[in-house]
Amino acid sequence: MKSAIVTGAGGFIGSHFTRYLHTKGYHVIGIDTKYPEFSPTRADKFVLADLTDTHLAFTYIHHVDELYMFAADMGGVEYIESTHADLMKTNALININTLEAARKVSIPTMFFPSTACVYPQSKQKSTHLKGLKETDVYPADPDSSYGWEKLFAEQLCQAYIKDCGIKIHIARLHNIYGPEGTYEGGREKSPAALCRKVALADPVDTIEIFGDGKQIRSYCYVDDCCEGIFRLTHSKHLGPVNIGSSRPISINDLVLLISKIAKKKITISHSLNAPVGVRARSSDNGLIKKLLGWEPRIPLEVGFKKTYQWVEQQVQKKK
Repeated sequence: MKSAIVTGAGGFIGSHFTRYLHTKGYHVIGIDTKYPEFSPTRADKFVLADLTDTHLAFTYIHHVDELYMFAADMGGVEYIESTHADLMKTNALININTLEAARKVSIPTMFFPSTACVYPQSKQKSTHLKGLKETDVYPADPDSSYGWEKLFAEQLCQAYIKDCGIKIHIARLHNIYGPEGTYEGGREKSPAALCRKVALADPVDTIEIFGDGKQIRSYCYVDDCCEGIFRLTHSKHLGPVNIGSSRPISINDLVLLISKIAKKKITISHSLNAPVGVRARSSDNGLIKKLLGWEPRIPLEVGFKKTYQWVEQQVQKKK
């Protein structure tokens, strides 16, 4: 039986990936500052620990076959555009401590989730731009502190690969969504936030969204993401690879899609002074398709139906 540590196992992607590894027959150790919020963990052992603490990282990260580094301070655009120094410091400490602890106990294979936020602002100004390729990342100019820290962490991982002989597989994740993610409170990302707003709306109603709604994103369902991460981690490729969808959609059109799923007639009002991030961002999946034969299988309509139904259930529970 293979063994794995999943840091951030109490978070959205970390808890889903823990479940994914469990179905693969792994013995999984989860580490986080909190348990999963919406369902019991599938980890065989779950440790409550803050990995910004070097002593705790060195105590609980021990030799396993694989380590997946999902622990991070993060949120949607409203959160990452309002939090800078603490976010960068927290994430840098987590990643430095995790990598050094893994080196000390000789973990041979690791995965680091970077983000599409590492890509330069200059390549994301027009809604007519094509998907972002891995080579587009330099010259570097991310639009957020979160993106800068992730880009630093990519370089840190590359340094450990060169100096320590650890295999660290790096993926740039593009807007991963699905059930059991934060959907309220200020840290939620756009898929969950929009699902919540529609779920709270009357059958005929108006909801407010950030910006003019013409901003473009692409969204990848969490199950597809987990499959891509697993395939990448068991490949020979170590350089950064996109994991996301190449199907772009405007926020206005996404609201219409969710409204159709909810069978509600929703009108959109626009908050033009709210944070919106870059104008357009989508994934070019050419490299990962060539390397691994991976591409998302779950259509946007299917993934958002599952996500909306879950968010609606949460909203109804609180009424």
